[in-house]
Amino acid sequence: MNFLEMKQAHKLLKEHKYALGKVEKGYTNRSLYINLSDNRIESKPVTEMMKEKFIGGKGFGLWYLWNAVNEKTKWNDPENEIIIAGGPICGITQYPGSGKSLVCTISPLTGMPMDSNVGGYFGPYLKFSGWDALELQGKAEKDVIIFIDGNEGIIKIEEAPLEPVDGHILSEVLTEMYADSEEDRKNISVVTSGTAAEHTRLGLLNFSFYDIRRQVARLKQAGRGGIGTVFRDKKIKALIIKYKGTKGDLNNPANKSLINKAGIKLHKEICKLDNAQNRMRKIGTANIIEVMDDYDLLPTHNYKFGSHPDTYKIASNVFIEKYITQGMPDGCWYGCSMSCAKAADSFELKTGPYKGQKVTVDGPEYENAAGLGSNCGIFDPQVILELNFYCDTYAIDTISFGTLTAFIMECYEAGILNKEITGGLALNFGNAEAALELLHQMSRGEGFGLIAGQGVRRMKRLFVEEYGAHPEFLNDIGMEQKGLEFSEYLPKESLAQQGGYGLTNKGPQHDEAWLIFMDMVNNQIPTFEDKAEALHYFPMFRTWFGLYGLCKLPWNDITPEGNGEANEPAKIPEHVQNYVDICNGVTGKNIDKEELIRESERVYNFQRIFNIRMGHGKRADDAIPYRAMGPVTVEEYESRQERYDKQLRESVGYDPEGKSTEEKIKALRQYRENQYEQLIDAVYKRRGWTLNGIPTIEYLQKIGMNLPEVIAVVKPYLG
Repeated sequence: MNFLEMKQAHKLLKEHKYALGKVEKGYTNRSLYINLSDNRIESKPVTEMMKEKFIGGKGFGLWYLWNAVNEKTKWNDPENEIIIAGGPICGITQYPGSGKSLVCTISPLTGMPMDSNVGGYFGPYLKFSGWDALELQGKAEKDVIIFIDGNEGIIKIEEAPLEPVDGHILSEVLTEMYADSEEDRKNISVVTSGTAAEHTRLGLLNFSFYDIRRQVARLKQAGRGGIGTVFRDKKIKALIIKYKGTKGDLNNPANKSLINKAGIKLHKEICKLDNAQNRMRKIGTANIIEVMDDYDLLPTHNYKFGSHPDTYKIASNVFIEKYITQGMPDGCWYGCSMSCAKAADSFELKTGPYKGQKVTVDGPEYENAAGLGSNCGIFDPQVILELNFYCDTYAIDTISFGTLTAFIMECYEAGILNKEITGGLALNFGNAEAALELLHQMSRGEGFGLIAGQGVRRMKRLFVEEYGAHPEFLNDIGMEQKGLEFSEYLPKESLAQQGGYGLTNKGPQHDEAWLIFMDMVNNQIPTFEDKAEALHYFPMFRTWFGLYGLCKLPWNDITPEGNGEANEPAKIPEHVQNYVDICNGVTGKNIDKEELIRESERVYNFQRIFNIRMGHGKRADDAIPYRAMGPVTVEEYESRQERYDKQLRESVGYDPEGKSTEEKIKALRQYRENQYEQLIDAVYKRRGWTLNGIPTIEYLQKIGMNLPEVIAVVKPYLG
């Protein structure tokens, strides 16, 4: 079937015309609301209160979601929303990493507000089309697409019965369908999900950008928390935006010279230093695969181990030499000289419905190589890329898939699962064929893939109730928290990183705090108070990127010469000042580095209170599985026996001589769990929260987040 026949089958449900408007100092001052239950399309004003307290991006998403739902709203209720917002800096082309948008919804995995950042062109094009945010509510009766023409000021909702659902095909089809010419393809951005999002809680959203060199619509993912599952539950097949005329001053900044100065400085640093530092332009985030292995931080066999003799088979140089296309710009937004969005071209698939086809695989990112690779005991780069591709096109979060598959594999090897239960899949560590089949089953909505697609938290409950598994063992090895699967770093030897995972708002994702090297390698934060300060500053600083529409990678994946001699080098102070300057340059504000943190504190505490409102967000929800802290099994302990015995002597004051491994595990566990509880106390105190994790009214007043509806949520918990 050709594109014309597909488009002719569309049925127009609603057409809405709007005045184009203009971006001023990073804001259009309005947002677009679409309700799919009644095909209502409206413009909402962005108020000064919203800009002051919520800034944009994630802040706008959380605020709209807060007002759309109540404490009883479930992820699949029509009232739940998906909000996409870019923030006031999103879309500038002078500073690297300025094309991010943030997506918020109530998560099918956690039951709480979820935010996920994503690249691609959709966020900037949405702003240039006249909207600071897109708010989607309700449910369509049949599959629909939403088309926004940002040059003509037209929005359409159309039934779309014939197009395929999987992301790589649908993005290509709709790019071709809505572009006026080959040249016009770069002006189209498409948001899709995929077939597996219809059958699991792990669905992601793919945001496209057209790569003019490769002549293909490439995909970036808003991966975490099942946002794509909500998308397909609402019967949205795709969002399409068209905007022609991108240029460097569309945000109409208050002072463009501030932005240009910061941008020129960073472009020069990247050009001069990147190849000697992290090689982001050469291999992207996959540059750290072997580094994590060297430091015993690479999750292996469901986080039991931190390294493996076969890691060299999936090291970054393997992907550089054999798979990743070189010599092409790989940024996912204009002007990003970091260019870390790598791709493997003409990759021939060996399995599944697209077997034999040659495709473009966006990756691997480090998280994909670690999660789909070492954590599952798979050290074959071709398998990692194939899993990577199918996760993307089926719309499955690669992090959740890697972590839950590793959990299943350990349960299989422990005898909790067998072939009868898994439908014939021998899910041992390293069984690539079984891992791929599990993924294909998720797409087809059949077999053990349906069970796996519920995530680790629900599998733990099922394995206890149906298969007689020991609940304590499953809670120890099931690497989820708040219902979200852990991202791919081994935090056992870094108490600060344990807090960086456990004390997050949305669950164990490293975008709030990545403190492993500061804590474990460099010993820069030795006391509880030091760790608490780091677990205050870095989550707040990283939150700020999501408010303004920025990628965090240009902040610390390139560092200025002489940064090691700077005051507080881990913060990259010269780059912090860059962000202060571009914020003031775009918005006309006069913030400093302290106010930058305060802006984030308001939104961060708001999200914590949103969690509380939804029945979560207290101390009990910040517990983490013991495997994130220390060794669960005898095999695990004995793999690092010398290290653990030394810790027992020197830190615990316990003599391991003559003790069984089980006795030593128990003694070490008691110590490490106590350390984590002390860390929680210190962090809560620094954040202005009670010992139960509730933000105090005094602190909310201090930071300016004392809205009446916010105070009403916390007041009953404060006595």
